[in-house]
Order: sequence, then structure tokens, then C-alpha cells
Amino acid sequence: MAEKRNIFLIGPMGAGKSTIGRHLAEQLHMEFFDSDHEIERRSGADISWVFDVEGEEGFRIREEKVIGDLSEQQGIVLATGGGAIKSRETRNKLSARGIVVYLETTIEKQLARTQRDKRRPLLQTEEPPREVLERLAQERNALYEEVADFVIHTDDQSAKVVANQIVKLIGM
Repeated sequence: MAEKRNIFLIGPMGAGKSTIGRHLAEQLHMEFFDSDHEIERRSGADISWVFDVEGEEGFRIREEKVIGDLSEQQGIVLATGGGAIKSRETRNKLSARGIVVYLETTIEKQLARTQRDKRRPLLQTEEPPREVLERLAQERNALYEEVADFVIHTDDQSAKVVANQIVKLIGM
């Protein structure tokens, strides 16, 4: 039997990467990882603490290492952090080591899905959340598209429906 390919989920915060990733992994009988949770596990601290102490740059170094390590495995589903694609090295590893699915969503859905979430350091600033999300979209959307094998819009669909779409798209 052929080895299962890795599936990497990319996209902005609030796109549903973790929730959809869990459904997808369950459906395909693959192991699921979330790069943010793995960073927390390895560092023994939550993402907010890492951001506070090491800044975004320190966090991105940890993220690049974690994604590099995880992407060397076979047959996993990996939900990446929204900014993981800022690293050219990470983009190259994701492209080379699996199928990359960009989960696209609108700023409105991101606002709705993240409004009560205090675990998102980039939204814990004086800058209004809409402005932060719009700036991040401007910086990152082209990078998501550059690395994606498939793009799926997640706004009006349940995580299960999106997971089913991914399974059909990738033919697994």
C-alpha cells in the first residue's frame, strides 16, 4: 500500500484549520497536529507567553522548527499557524512534503470566530481587530495562494463538510 501523503492546512486565524484538521484526520485515519499546540507542548508555555517574552520573531523561529520537524513525518494532517507561511523555508517544506490546502475566509467570519478568543496575541493590541485582520490579509493572502495546491472557502460550511470536500479534492 502506498504511503499516505501529508496534508497541510494553511490560512488566516479563524479559518477553521484546527477544527477542520481534526475532522479530516479522523476521516482519513491519520494523525493530527496543530503547530501552535506543538509549540506550547515543547516550550511548556502558551503562545501568548512566548510572544510576550520572545516577541513575534522568537515565536516564528520556534514555529519554523516545529513545522520543519512535523512535516518530515508521513501521513499526518497539520494545521499551521496563520503566519507560518511568512517563512520562505516553511513554505518550501510544506510544498515539498505534502498537499497544501488554503482555507480561505472573509474578514467578517474571522472577526466573528475570534472575537472572544483571548489566545491570539496578534489581536491583543490597541489596534482594532478588523484593522489587524485586514493588514494581515494584505501581507499574507498572496503567500497562501502561492503555496496552496487547493483553495477552499470555509465561510458558510461546517468543518465536517469542508473536511469531506478536501477528501474528494485530494482523492484520498
